[in-house]
Amino acid sequence: MSATTQQRPAAGPDAEEFLTQLRTFVGQQATPVRYAQDAVNPAMIRHFVEAMGDENPVYTDETAARSTGRSGIVAPPPMLSSWLMVGYKAHTAAAEHGAPDSPMTRLLNLLGDAGYVGVVATNDEQEYVRELRIGDRLKMTAVIEDVSPRKVTGLGAGHFITTLRTYTDADDQVVARQRFRILRFDPTVTKSSGQPAAADPGLRHRPFVMRDNQFWFDAARERRLVIQTCSDCGQLRHPPGPSCPQCGSFAWHETAAAGRGTVHSYVTSHHPKAPGYDYPLTVLLVDLEEGTRLVADYSGDPETVRVGLPVEVDWLDYGGDVTLPRFRNREEQS
Repeated sequence: MSATTQQRPAAGPDAEEFLTQLRTFVGQQATPVRYAQDAVNPAMIRHFVEAMGDENPVYTDETAARSTGRSGIVAPPPMLSSWLMVGYKAHTAAAEHGAPDSPMTRLLNLLGDAGYVGVVATNDEQEYVRELRIGDRLKMTAVIEDVSPRKVTGLGAGHFITTLRTYTDADDQVVARQRFRILRFDPTVTKSSGQPAAADPGLRHRPFVMRDNQFWFDAARERRLVIQTCSDCGQLRHPPGPSCPQCGSFAWHETAAAGRGTVHSYVTSHHPKAPGYDYPLTVLLVDLEEGTRLVADYSGDPETVRVGLPVEVDWLDYGGDVTLPRFRNREEQS
């Protein structure tokens, strides 16, 4: 049996020895310190907020930012990792020559040689110590925080690896922390013995419903697509939130959506196969006619989807009390 197909036993001395070997990496700096290629700057912020549809003026309007007591415009918190991205050339070099040697590379190679060749990100927890301002130049240090015992999941048997990434400014002051977890798994050993996941929608993960979005899921259960709307300035927003990013008002009401739009972007997933979904699984980012965007499944043939495709809502019952929108090809309906 080759090293890449070897399966570690679920229990016993060999498994304990292997876990001990994996955990020698805990506490080590995962990769070399990464330095941002560019300082925080208005151009990158503008590109990000336009792509995300985030119209909070504190990100682009100096006067509006100062009116809130800030010294100037700030970067959206979700941009945190964007400032440290290594770029296309680094990724192509790694693909051609392999990743540079580091404790993380050695840990992943050890798992790969034992048959844990699949990878999926499972958790991303971020703590923001302060907002990023124009001119900040960041660096990031990552430490391997934990390697779990062998777990058998729906994707496969494997080990969870947690890294703690600390982001600091030019004065070495912490601006943010990020706890990132991945699962390295052997896809041949699953809870379902490797059988394809059933496509029964009732097996899907339930949506996370809370006070701010309860109204949206209640409407979806009635097969109504609605958009949260600021009652003071009329700004439409999705996903729902407690306050208006445009004027800060907490007053809002529902606006009925027609359920028509065009595909802004999409991704088609083949693996890993989560229970309850048909594969290939195509997920759309739809520009609704009303002016907001919505992420939802595509109910048509993946080969027919394209950017700009006109689509319309097509509801799917999950069983029980959950109904969610998906979209179908509007060209095929005419």
